Amino acid sequence: MSSVVYLDYNATTPVLKETISELVSVMAEDFGNPASKTHRFGWKAAERVENSRSNMAKLLNCEPGELYFNSGSTEGLNTLIKGFFKAYHSKGRHIISCKTEHKAVLDSLEYIKNEGAEISWLGVDRNGQISLNELKSLLRPETIAVCLMLANNETGIIHDIKTIASIVHEAGALLVCDATQAVGKIAIDIYSLGIDAMVFSGHKFYAMKGVGGMFVKRKNPRVRCLPMLHGGGHENGFRSGSLNVAGIVSMELSLQKNLENLESESQRQIELRQKLESGIKMMGGLVIGENMLRLPNTTMVLLPGIKAEKLITQLPFFAFSTGSACSSAQNTPSHVLLAMGYTEEEAYSAIRISIGRFTLEEDVLSFVTELRKSYKTIGNQ
Repeated sequence: MSSVVYLDYNATTPVLKETISELVSVMAEDFGNPASKTHRFGWKAAERVENSRSNMAKLLNCEPGELYFNSGSTEGLNTLIKGFFKAYHSKGRHIISCKTEHKAVLDSLEYIKNEGAEISWLGVDRNGQISLNELKSLLRPETIAVCLMLANNETGIIHDIKTIASIVHEAGALLVCDATQAVGKIAIDIYSLGIDAMVFSGHKFYAMKGVGGMFVKRKNPRVRCLPMLHGGGHENGFRSGSLNVAGIVSMELSLQKNLENLESESQRQIELRQKLESGIKMMGGLVIGENMLRLPNTTMVLLPGIKAEKLITQLPFFAFSTGSACSSAQNTPSHVLLAMGYTEEEAYSAIRISIGRFTLEEDVLSFVTELRKSYKTIGNQ
């Protein structure tokens, strides 16, 4: 095998070739600063940004004025959680979240806890699902928000956000949603889902790294969030800093390309995922959340009796992971699996395979073949 097969699309994705020529054009010709209001270079750059904002708003079903561009989901989550708390803490200091959230949520909530916030944590069952009854029991008059991801980055399990939003709104609170892994992989209608604030990141759906965005609802109700970055008043004062024009254009075009053939590509990925999981189950592997609604591209499995880190070293021609890319350097068991009730030993045996639009059937079949060989070898040692 002469090349490496990439099976870690939840960590990041390659930039779509169809968007690269436009990306280069923007960097070379429309390179102006959108904040420059006195000449055509700034005007042209601002026009490109606003066109992308308008197009992305249509794709996600929201108003253009409700989308704000930034560097990605980590910045977005820090801004929404910290800025939201600062804006609403006089109304209430209670926020509800879930133990399986991304570290950007967990760490931001820990930060505002030190600033006086009270955090309640929803547990999950063996299938990664929260209890709606537990959510209802935790909501109270001083609850200002519920922070919950749309789809889990490790397991791919999807929360019933529409139902959850209805419960949250009935209690007078707002729903802040991490949609990082969902945008570009499944259809998202922000208004229909009832989301009040949301983040996304371009490099998860074949755009550049270092660009993303936030949705912040402007009416019914208008969501308040204080800015975290100051120094120029960009993005209507919400996020200071010169905009990444090329990245924004790349992100909009990539999202558009993804959604053009979303149904057929999702079905193709589901069929590949089924072949992958069938082969792994034949080795004795356990598919996490197998019968749950999941992202079409994501598989997390436990391979009993081995350490996943050792398995990865045995398969250098395949790029996959033990979980979230943001946590992999820490060499700790997945907090998601521990929250789901799995033991540390089981969590250390977990691998995540996430396929994408460039994954071929032969890639999946060759991975299963080589995985079987390595698993058998390690098991016999």
